[in-house]
Amino acid sequence: MKRKILLDTNFLLIPSQFNIDIFEEIDRIMLESYQLYVLDKTIEELKKIIQDKKQKQKNRRAAKLALQLLKAKKIKILKTKEDLPVDDLIIKLKDYIIATQDIGLKRQLKAKKIKIITLRAKKTLILM
Repeated sequence: MKRKILLDTNFLLIPSQFNIDIFEEIDRIMLESYQLYVLDKTIEELKKIIQDKKQKQKNRRAAKLALQLLKAKKIKILKTKEDLPVDDLIIKLKDYIIATQDIGLKRQLKAKKIKIITLRAKKTLILM
């Protein structure tokens, strides 16, 4: 059975910010087959970053690249019914490994013993 991995918004900015191929890295650390997912709200967040003129140009560029990668890699989109903040929706998910950089979210996920994929030393991804 394939493991399900959910990509959080800030995790999707890694390729542009740190020049790391997150998909290659996930392949490297996952010893079993997996399927990547993203929340529909995450796509909305990326679009907001792109349109927000107050955002730094590099953040808008990173969000644009993230959307292009999601499309190119054909990442499955999970539709959400509840109107909750993205982090709250993520914490409610069952049987997913969460790929995130969000410190607060990581703390909550660890407390619930949910596996996390995160960036280590701005170079490689690790599974915790």
